[in-house]
Amino acid sequence: MKNDSEIISVMAKDTKTFILRIDTETMTALEGWASEEFRSTNGQLLWIINEALKRRVRDKKKGAEAACQR
Repeated sequence: MKNDSEIISVMAKDTKTFILRIDTETMTALEGWASEEFRSTNGQLLWIINEALKRRVRDKKKGAEAACQR
């Protein structure tokens, strides 16, 4: 089993840094939402992105299934 420092090391290798420009109102809302969920702002953004990607895959599968049924 990996210890915390090994996990952090692996996570650091698997991530990519980028700059995001976001308006103040949206950032404030995001920070509040992250706080409510006990996540960092970065963690909240990752969660939102991952959920959107999962939904996109599900929607594509539903679309493919509907096309097959026609």
